[in-house]
Amino acid sequence: MAVPLMGRFDEETETRFLRAERERLVPFVRAYAVIVGAILMVYTVVNPLFFDQGDEIRFSGLLATALLVLGGYFGATFWHGYLIRPAIDFICLLALATILTADNVILYNELNRIGAGGHASIAISGLIVSAFVAISFAGRPRWFLGWFACHAIVFSVVLFLLESTAAGHVYSGLSYLTGAIVMFVLNLALTRAHRQSFVLQEELDIERAKTEELLFNVLPQTAAQRIRAGQVVADAYSDASVVFADVMGFTQLSKSVSPGHLIDLLNSLFSVADRCAAETGVEKVKTIGDAYLAISGGNSPAENSALSAIAFARALIAGLEEVRASTGLDVHVRIGIHSGPVVGGVIGETRMAYDYWGETMNIASRIEGVADRDGIAVSEATYLRSKGEYEFGPPEAIMLKGVGEMPVYKMAAR
Repeated sequence: MAVPLMGRFDEETETRFLRAERERLVPFVRAYAVIVGAILMVYTVVNPLFFDQGDEIRFSGLLATALLVLGGYFGATFWHGYLIRPAIDFICLLALATILTADNVILYNELNRIGAGGHASIAISGLIVSAFVAISFAGRPRWFLGWFACHAIVFSVVLFLLESTAAGHVYSGLSYLTGAIVMFVLNLALTRAHRQSFVLQEELDIERAKTEELLFNVLPQTAAQRIRAGQVVADAYSDASVVFADVMGFTQLSKSVSPGHLIDLLNSLFSVADRCAAETGVEKVKTIGDAYLAISGGNSPAENSALSAIAFARALIAGLEEVRASTGLDVHVRIGIHSGPVVGGVIGETRMAYDYWGETMNIASRIEGVADRDGIAVSEATYLRSKGEYEFGPPEAIMLKGVGEMPVYKMAAR
């Protein structure tokens, strides 16, 4: 995004920028009002030591007015409408500068009366206001120029009334012009810097949002948050149900169809599986070739993980008609489910993914291999958690590789 020097962003971006600038400015406005107010209060203590009574009363009256302006300015920052009304700064700071100019006149006269010279009057000069105006209207150079034009009129009137010599007019005007130019350059530099900072921040926010979206797509939200916090992600789940779904005859199928058609098949199948997982509250873990791995009771809590896992398996098999219709291929799956404890977590620093480990994963994979075509096979642990809700065939003692003999229950998907 281009950063304008004196111009504006497009309307939407300009609105966001100006609001962000106002929000950033609020604490500085409050601090400025408090600090200047405290400085003015010091004068109420010091002045009686040197001023005559008349000038002291006039000076104190003007200081009281200035304090009221500062109090109103401070209070306005708590109003929700302050952020969209820069005229508040314009009016308050111009009023304050005018009051301080009048105070300056009294101070100058008093210092001359007591023989101290007029140079000390710069302590309460308009620079303490104009410098803050340059900061306050960073991003709004036209407002800044308008404020200085009004302040210049006030200054010129005061100068006309108090100064009678041409030299005085020339040197006072030059001094004022020099200060105005310096403040304008300061405002311009701040405007440029703030706009550049705003653009960079917006671009950073966009990239951060993309990164977070990507992170949440590949990792569970709780795991992603812990990784961002620099924590190790390692969890134990005592009662999870693992689902393995595998395409039957995939190797042979891959020899008879084109690679593009094969990818379309897997994309269609896994898209249906993703939808079924979302509908049944089951967590997709990953795909392994033509196999789809999901889990219930891990990062996706379930009152009964076995029932959720079976519901997912039945929904996936029901969705095969959609896959067949979209691809024109007679595709079938086998699904195995086992319930038990698992360990989950994230390892590595590149291509991170939340994975699960444990014997439960291995048994579910082995059980999938003995399921019927478009059928579901479950372990005894899953059967005990779901009997009464679904109908199963009689247990079959099956020797599972790397596991040993164990009872397996089979059910039709419908």
